[in-house]
Amino acid sequence: MKIAIASEGKNVSGHFGHCQGFTMYEIEKDKVLNSEFVPNPGHRPGFLPVFLKEQEIDMIISGGMGGTAQELFIDNGIDVIVGAEGPCDDVINAYLKGELKSTESVCEEHSHEGHCN
Repeated sequence: MKIAIASEGKNVSGHFGHCQGFTMYEIEKDKVLNSEFVPNPGHRPGFLPVFLKEQEIDMIISGGMGGTAQELFIDNGIDVIVGAEGPCDDVINAYLKGELKSTESVCEEHSHEGHCN
């Protein structure tokens, strides 16, 4: 399984589309095999769900995300968890322990970039 966390440095980004990049974790049997940071190739409507699918991502974790983006991820077979915050490594460990749950919140306005949660 591969999980991408929308990231600002080592922390979860408040809004996936405008994040610095994605911390990608390869998971096997509830254990992190490796991780890498992939810079955001640019925010264009509908592009990032396809880009992450091409990276073989199974799940995206972010602080905030718009409804259309969430639908596009689901349409591309990628699970979505929103409402996450804190250091990416802590978030992935919470997920592996079964402690990370999606708030299912939806960012409504792009003017709130960086302030969604």
